[in-house]
Amino acid sequence: MQEVAISTKVNGLEVERLFETIGAIKKVPGLADFKFRLENRWINAGLNRSTIKNFYGTQQEHEHEPFVLDANEPEILLGEGTSPSPVEYLLHALVSCVTSAIVYHAAAKGIQLQEVESKVEGDIDLHGFLGLDENIRKGYKNIRMKFRIKADVPDEQLEELLRLGPTFSPVFDSVTRGVPVEVSLEK
Repeated sequence: MQEVAISTKVNGLEVERLFETIGAIKKVPGLADFKFRLENRWINAGLNRSTIKNFYGTQQEHEHEPFVLDANEPEILLGEGTSPSPVEYLLHALVSCVTSAIVYHAAAKGIQLQEVESKVEGDIDLHGFLGLDENIRKGYKNIRMKFRIKADVPDEQLEELLRLGPTFSPVFDSVTRGVPVEVSLEK
C-alpha cells in the first residue's frame, strides 16, 4: 500500500510547505532574494495605471496574469475619484502585509485563526505636498492600525501574534525604517 502525504493546512496555508520553504532558504540563502516590479503609466489628471506581470524570486523569473491597478485622486483634490489614491494604496499595502505576517506566523505556531480584521487611518497635511510649508512633511504624519484577532487561544498569544505582524512585515519595515529610493530619468 502506498503512503499518502497528508497536508496540514492552518489558516489556509500548507504548514509543511511553509517549513520546507524555510529549510530550503537556510540551505540556499540566495533563494530568499526577490525583486518585485511594476510598470506605471499616467492616463489623465490624477489617474495613472500600474501593471504587474512578473517578479524575480527563488533564483528565477516568475510570470502571472497581469494585475492592473488604477490610482486616482478624490474629486476634492482635482481627480475623478474613480479608484483609490496612492496614499490609500499605501495604507492597504501596510495593513494587508501586517495581516499576512500575522496569519503566516499563527499558522507556523499551529494557531487556527477564526477572524482577523483591522482598521487603518493616517493623517496628511497638504501644506507639505502643495509646497506651502517646507517644515511640514509631504507624507503621512502618523498612521494608526487597530486589529481584532479571534482565535481560541489566551489573550497573551493574541498579543504575541499582534507583535509578530509588524515585526515581520516587509511593508511595515519599509515604511517605518525607510528605504533608499532612486529616481532617474530614462532616456
